[in-house]
Amino acid sequence: MTVPADQYHAARERAGLFDRTARGRLLVSGGDRAAFLHGILTNDIAALAPGQGCYAMYLTVQGRVIADMDVLNTGDAFLLGVHADVTAALCARLDQLVFTEDVRIADGTDALAEWHVCGPEAAVLVASLAEVSEGRLAPARLAALPEYGSLPVRIGAGDVRVARLSPTGLDGFSLFVDAAHGTFVHRTLLAAGAVELSPEVVETLRVEAGVPAFHRDIDETTIPLETGVEARAISFTKGCYVGQEVIVRVMHRGHGRVARKLVGLAVDGEVVPVPGDPIRVGDRDAGRVTSAVRSPALGRPIALGYVHRDCLEPGTAVEIVRADARLPAVVTALPFVRQEPGRPAPSAAR
Repeated sequence: MTVPADQYHAARERAGLFDRTARGRLLVSGGDRAAFLHGILTNDIAALAPGQGCYAMYLTVQGRVIADMDVLNTGDAFLLGVHADVTAALCARLDQLVFTEDVRIADGTDALAEWHVCGPEAAVLVASLAEVSEGRLAPARLAALPEYGSLPVRIGAGDVRVARLSPTGLDGFSLFVDAAHGTFVHRTLLAAGAVELSPEVVETLRVEAGVPAFHRDIDETTIPLETGVEARAISFTKGCYVGQEVIVRVMHRGHGRVARKLVGLAVDGEVVPVPGDPIRVGDRDAGRVTSAVRSPALGRPIALGYVHRDCLEPGTAVEIVRADARLPAVVTALPFVRQEPGRPAPSAAR
């Protein structure tokens, strides 16, 4: 996988732009929408005021992940951003769960486009194009949005919802806009100085940040506690939700111990592993690779993968089996590369 250096450095040092329109977007409306979602998702949806949001999961009764999602309270509805592959099935499943509640589930995927701007100059760039009721949007107001916070603005003649999200691990903002206005917003962002990023660059930034991706690092066999994102995906103080019994049992009876967990792997040499490659310790199977790239920041291949709980300690030596070769690797704390909001220079995690 070739990563264009100019695009990579633009995202790290200035502002990068990429299309997230391929993701699914569900709209949940009606007077009982908050209580409905609160009862089935892992996070505290009832606590979200308009303009607030969170990361959440929808689980099976066995505690396995059906979908992970960005949840945004837009005031008159909840906007759920989900993986494209699960959109239709999730929409149908949620609709089946509505009985007497005042809740309506709609698939808004085709109606909305989503562009994402990331990097240390993202807030200034987006604010320079956006207007609010009192005039031009101040960069400080945008920069002050909490993670998953959002607000309505106008760019040109179109209404846009700007949400602070970080799918690459970099500070960034997703712009949700009517599909008919999406091309205008895209061109306007490019004209303002955003550099368009290839999928390869986006994937590299994501893995460097240790952000797990659905249907890559998380799937229908995964328990949230295995992913390392449980602190932001699960509320441990809310009431019941689908799959809660399994999570509570592992936390209380098992003290949070799971058989495997997602970790970072710093790989020696120049060969980049492939998802599915086995991870071994001596002659023992220890896990498998789920994502891998060559990191420009670290100058080496890196990977995400699940390993047995005996191998979780950073510094643990393992081997990744790639074809007939064995690639030495070391379990590494995530993220691989840290980047503070507004600061261009990344630093390797230690």
